[in-house]
Amino acid sequence: MSYKVSIIIPTYNRGKPLETTIKSFMLQSFNKENYEIIIVDNNSSDLTKRIVENLINANKNGVKIKYIFEPRQGVHFARNTASKIAEGEILYFTDDDMKADGGLLEEIIKVFDKEKDIGAVTGLILPIFEVNPPKWILENCYNSILSLTEPTREKKEIISYESMGVFSCHYAILKNVFVRAGGFNPENTAGLWIGNGELGLNIKIKKLKLKFVFLPKSIIYHIIPKERLIQKYINKRLANQGAVDSYTAYQAKKYNNFQLYVKILYYILRMPYCLLFLLINFITGNSKWRIRWAFIFYYIRRIKYDFKLIINSDWKKLVLKENWLD
Repeated sequence: MSYKVSIIIPTYNRGKPLETTIKSFMLQSFNKENYEIIIVDNNSSDLTKRIVENLINANKNGVKIKYIFEPRQGVHFARNTASKIAEGEILYFTDDDMKADGGLLEEIIKVFDKEKDIGAVTGLILPIFEVNPPKWILENCYNSILSLTEPTREKKEIISYESMGVFSCHYAILKNVFVRAGGFNPENTAGLWIGNGELGLNIKIKKLKLKFVFLPKSIIYHIIPKERLIQKYINKRLANQGAVDSYTAYQAKKYNNFQLYVKILYYILRMPYCLLFLLINFITGNSKWRIRWAFIFYYIRRIKYDFKLIINSDWKKLVLKENWLD
């Protein structure tokens, strides 16, 4: 089958890396008539619109490029809005700080041709560090913390009913499956981290009893700036993960208030334990102390999130919403 693909790139105030991302997708080996690129400006205040318009005006290689504006801050709004105007049978989601290998789309399309019941497809995510990363980053963060494929993962095609960590920066899905699943859940929304984004979509796909695929020959590069290679960013990243995990747990278990208080107590008790091992790691020169320090922020966020679930009934309703395409 000759599939058409819609590449969806949400963006917010990242004009320079966005240009690199778009250009890399314009140069795919895949038939230019069979894919489009949709740029979703999520209310940027920089030169994003001008940069995209310049690329559209200078475009001579036959790839259709669309620019749309989504004023509601939140990457889920941007992705879900773009899905509604996408012409492709396959939606491919990525971010505005990525650089695609030339054969990325061709590799992805192959699996849709040969396999049935495909939910989501991903591939290898490698780093392009803008500066040399410190050793502790390579030791502890070359993984989902920086949205990278772990170097220990076996480089072979995997087809499974388990998600294997399909990140939204390298995510292909049939449009009809995306609609059935209810789109991306919220995550960072106008500075407030609400939910579990692609993890939520993966959970919904799993409920539909569909397969996840990892393709090591479908490669994309994550451009990682120096600002993400410092302790402050890792602390923030783990704090956001705390919101993700509280949202996911409440959706799954629908805890009553007493159970939420018990969970809060558990997180409070975990923090001294975490600090103790942080101290041991620091004294022995083990860089893992940095991750333990970041986990303090993780537990604080979980405490705040679960307490908000106790006191705010509207927040509970928001967390339990499943269809974000409405």
